[in-house]
Amino acid sequence: MNVLTLDSTMNAAIPRPEHPNPQLKRQHWQNLNGAWDFMFDFSASGMERKLYEHADYTETIQVPFCPESELSGIGFKDFIPCCWYHRCFDITEEQLSGRIHLHFGAVDYEAHVFVNGKKAGVHKGGYASFCIDITPFAAAGENELTVCVYDDVRSRKQPRGKQSSQFYSHDCDYTRTTGIWQTVWLEFVPKTYIKSLRYYPNVSAGTLAIQGQVEGCSTFTAQAFYDGKSCGTASADCENGSVFVVVPLTEKHLWQVGEGNLYDLVLTFGEDRVESYFGLREVRMDGYRFLLNGKSVFQRLVLDQGFYPDGIYTAPEATALEKDILLSMAAGFNGARLHQKVFEPLFLYYCDAHGYLAWGETGNWGLDISDYNAYAAFEPEWLEILERDFNHPAIIGWCPFNETWDTDRRKQVDSILSQIYRVTKLYDPTRPCIDTSGNYHVITDIYDLHDYEQDPAIFREAYDAFGRGEGPFRETYPKRQHYTEGLPFFISEYGGIKWAPGRPDGAWGYGDGPKTETEFIERYQGLTAALLENPRMMGFCYTQLTDVEQECNGIYYYDRSPKVDVSVFYDINTQKAAIED
Repeated sequence: MNVLTLDSTMNAAIPRPEHPNPQLKRQHWQNLNGAWDFMFDFSASGMERKLYEHADYTETIQVPFCPESELSGIGFKDFIPCCWYHRCFDITEEQLSGRIHLHFGAVDYEAHVFVNGKKAGVHKGGYASFCIDITPFAAAGENELTVCVYDDVRSRKQPRGKQSSQFYSHDCDYTRTTGIWQTVWLEFVPKTYIKSLRYYPNVSAGTLAIQGQVEGCSTFTAQAFYDGKSCGTASADCENGSVFVVVPLTEKHLWQVGEGNLYDLVLTFGEDRVESYFGLREVRMDGYRFLLNGKSVFQRLVLDQGFYPDGIYTAPEATALEKDILLSMAAGFNGARLHQKVFEPLFLYYCDAHGYLAWGETGNWGLDISDYNAYAAFEPEWLEILERDFNHPAIIGWCPFNETWDTDRRKQVDSILSQIYRVTKLYDPTRPCIDTSGNYHVITDIYDLHDYEQDPAIFREAYDAFGRGEGPFRETYPKRQHYTEGLPFFISEYGGIKWAPGRPDGAWGYGDGPKTETEFIERYQGLTAALLENPRMMGFCYTQLTDVEQECNGIYYYDRSPKVDVSVFYDINTQKAAIED
């Protein structure tokens, strides 16, 4: 699979024209990005006024960019409790002979979808992708599509991630994203078709097990290719429900750090044909070590917030997604925590293709988990995220929550974390799961802390005794969480060094910023060496890849230009002689 060119039929006149999901790609699809009618609904009364039947739209928006962004053509930065989208699309008689699926990459937060004035579906959750079968509502010729979106980041009843709940961006919270922020597209499938797929690679056996859900009766066939050469096939007859096949591979090419080595897949069921891919790899923990294909790998991670100056949550073009991965690798990182946001499938494809490690996370901030009702708001979307991203070899672990805090002196409900952890492990027993990164841990496969100490000597002293097996580390919240001896351990946020030359006012970061470039590099080197040289550390995660608005602790500026020669960071991050044994 070509890393650089995903679709030779891309229309340059449409923003983000490429197929949005390389892991589940059909030939017959239609991109609905571009100009849509748009309307603010500040009173959130449009449903009562039946705007889905008729409305006088006053603005035009460029989908898939949110109305807060400059690329949307609107750039409205205030709170948007409700907004409406509208456009028309054409359907042929031939397309109506099968099923018509309407896909949304992501809509923040609650989306009500109408086709030709009739409600086709509702989805809650600002990060998960969703699909609606609109066949019963569509007609040959012109069709109307209307989307009403509700969003309230101040409610504490919905996750907001790093979207600011105050009018202005502040500290480590940034400009909000409302409404559609990933590609919208139509997919035309036969009546007998593949509904879903889960891949289970087996490194030692050299096989790929495929578990699928299908609609209709036919023969399911999976063909694997490597570099264009056929290297395995399997088939099974099946009808409405599930299918299971094991593909024996005649060639074994392992997915490794820095080497994607992806196999292509062609999957057929009746007249349905799906193009996909997979990586042959397995992950597991062994004592304090993280193993990839049985070999110890030290995770040199960077915190990636996934924000863009002109698109906010949405990259202006596909190349910008890949560029962030290449910038990270150029600085000596081998992966990232994809922080407080679910990144789009195309970004994960680039992670897969480059052998770039990634932690699957979501934006839980803003949800009050001192209230058990938060479970109902969180779990359904989290399961959708697990299902969508399960097959990506780059994802080597799950972390549903980050820094869970008490709310208004009410303690977090620990059972929310423990239940989400158990649900995650039940759905995916192949990867480790961290219940909540940083605090307050309840049950976890890996114990992690966030430590923004800026003095390298103090930072090193906090963990040296633990590294020698002579005592515990400095626990951030000793009254609320306790390390279990033998658990893998790493510092999943550290550094955050505020380095903002030329920006004396409004810059935010952790601690007092260095005064010179030399001091900046020396501090980075001292903090990072303390973790690289600790024999009980399985990795680290530096905060962060790029500046984001007022937060100026990136290796790169917000526009992705380097602050200093990044080869300096590459040399520091890779200084350990046997980081990967």
